[in-house]
Amino acid sequence: MRILLVDDEADLVDAIARGLRRNGYAVDMALNGEEALAKASWIPYDLICLDITMPGMDGFEVCRSLRESPPEGVAPRILMLTARDTVEERIRGLDVGADDYLVKPFAFDELAARVRSLLRRDPGRTGSVLEVGALRLDTATHEVAHDGRSLDLTAKEFALLRYFMSRPGEVISQEDLLDHVWDEHADPFTNTVRVTVGTLRRKLSVEDEPPLIDTIVGSGYRLVVDGGRI
Repeated sequence: MRILLVDDEADLVDAIARGLRRNGYAVDMALNGEEALAKASWIPYDLICLDITMPGMDGFEVCRSLRESPPEGVAPRILMLTARDTVEERIRGLDVGADDYLVKPFAFDELAARVRSLLRRDPGRTGSVLEVGALRLDTATHEVAHDGRSLDLTAKEFALLRYFMSRPGEVISQEDLLDHVWDEHADPFTNTVRVTVGTLRRKLSVEDEPPLIDTIVGSGYRLVVDGGRI
């Protein structure tokens, strides 16, 4: 999943980004509202963590703009991060379109839990655990198992599998994977997606059984759900 952090406190943004990346998220950063809207106009973020008090365009304006004119017609989830802790400010943030509100200072573990909660807000997704067939992925503990067998995945492999499991059976293009699993520093002309899908496929494989991730030539990849294969 891909997240945009928006805050004019560069040190804070950098610290949060490091923590979220350790949790397997792709993270981009913006230091003001104008930069945030520019990035959101061409990158389909899954979540935006948005400070309210910034020079120029503040977080309320950014949130309102994203809700009124969502990129590609799909508005990202928005988590407000702010030192403003009055009831009126929280109500205003929610009224302009924020999905959740976290007051500074906050513990990183609480931020991570709220991020997990917001990213689970898809039909049929509840709790911290994703289950597709015999695959089980815990977004809180980062434990992954296939048919009871524990899997040792890298952070990027975990993020990739989490994205596949959020869209079981769908054909997902390489461009879509770059948009949601990698950050803005990824080189779209490298074979990083193909290589990471390949290593994940091998770790999921069971002897004498078909692979759980299909390559659809010219289209992308698919986590197989038919025929009881997972």
